[in-house]
Amino acid sequence: MTTARAAAGTASTRGRRAGRRSGDQRELAILSTAERLMTERPFAEISIDDLAQGAGISRPAFYFYFPSKDAVLLTLLDRVTAEADAAAGDALGRMADDPRARWRELIGRFHDTFRAHKAVVLACAQVRGTNAEVRELWAAVLEHWVRCAQTAIEAERRRGAAPDGLPARDLAIALNSMNERVMYATFAADGPAVPEPDVVDVLLDVWLSAIYRSTPPPSV
Repeated sequence: MTTARAAAGTASTRGRRAGRRSGDQRELAILSTAERLMTERPFAEISIDDLAQGAGISRPAFYFYFPSKDAVLLTLLDRVTAEADAAAGDALGRMADDPRARWRELIGRFHDTFRAHKAVVLACAQVRGTNAEVRELWAAVLEHWVRCAQTAIEAERRRGAAPDGLPARDLAIALNSMNERVMYATFAADGPAVPEPDVVDVLLDVWLSAIYRSTPPPSV
């Protein structure tokens, strides 16, 4: 699976000051501080002074690395989605080996990555309605994952493992959207939510049922 950074285009340059080299220790300290503080309180309650103080720099120095507090969140989202892609590895390319195991591997690795960074996930969900850059980055990343799933579904159909049915893209959109909502509800304890230990198994069952349809409903 190719990295979500490629799908998101210039997301990482939007998140940092132009010309800065990624990996600067003070930049990383700002990002680490932001993620830590988001586990303690909502993103809206975190100030630039908080971020600068936590990173051991002055407020003016903060602006040398990021143009705004929102840019810090954008960079964190970019890093988390890239980490999820790296964790997924080549699971989709090995689908024919053992489809159930490969789909579970894929869903499980995404879940583990987002659970490890759930403060970032929840903060991005909170600001997505008002922050166009976060919204655009997430849409680009989701589109990338939809295309990957679509390609895998079409490959499974071509080799005869999965039956023809709904357009593969539509199915991929619905399944990825389900993953997004189910994981968010669990992480945020927002409304009816699947218990965290069951999330991967529940999502896997729905994905397999939708793609392979091996158990037809009884006739009326």
